[in-house]
Amino acid sequence: MVRAWYMDDDTTADQRLEHHKTPPEFIGLDDLLKLTGVEYFQLDTKTLQTDGKLEAIKTQRGYNYEDELVCSKECLPNYEDKLKIFYTEHLHTDEEIRLVVEGSGYFDVRDERDQWIRIEVTPGDLLILPSGIYHRFTLDSNNFIKAKRFFIGEPVWTPFNRPCDDMDCRKKYLTNIRKGAFITGTR
Repeated sequence: MVRAWYMDDDTTADQRLEHHKTPPEFIGLDDLLKLTGVEYFQLDTKTLQTDGKLEAIKTQRGYNYEDELVCSKECLPNYEDKLKIFYTEHLHTDEEIRLVVEGSGYFDVRDERDQWIRIEVTPGDLLILPSGIYHRFTLDSNNFIKAKRFFIGEPVWTPFNRPCDDMDCRKKYLTNIRKGAFITGTR
């Protein structure tokens, strides 16, 4: 089951550690959705092909393309450079959807007050980050994750590094957060 918490502001800390306040201020899934628009689904990786849960999410959201990404020293060319790119704060013009199949890591997202919230992901965790949210990703100390990525139409994964507050997707995201659209379903 996913855990999320507010991070300290210390940017010098090791990015692959849990890095949190003592004690951490944990955030429940309802609050995570309200504060960031990030949606969470718990799936069973052993029954993905047979239980219909993933297929229902894909159909409901219109995901018609998927691929798989393995992030490890052995499997990812230019491993250290890729990790730096993933950890650079950015946004996308489309949702970012990840289902962790094996391994673990952290997605960091910004709330409306621009504070970091760290989301720990492990097998079976499916996150949907809304278009326009500032975020980043890093591995934990295990240095391995295998995740499925889902797309609507042609796969597009273009990161726009911060600052890009003038982009339409960012403005729409902030408007949706302020009016509570992720809770009420009016986005």
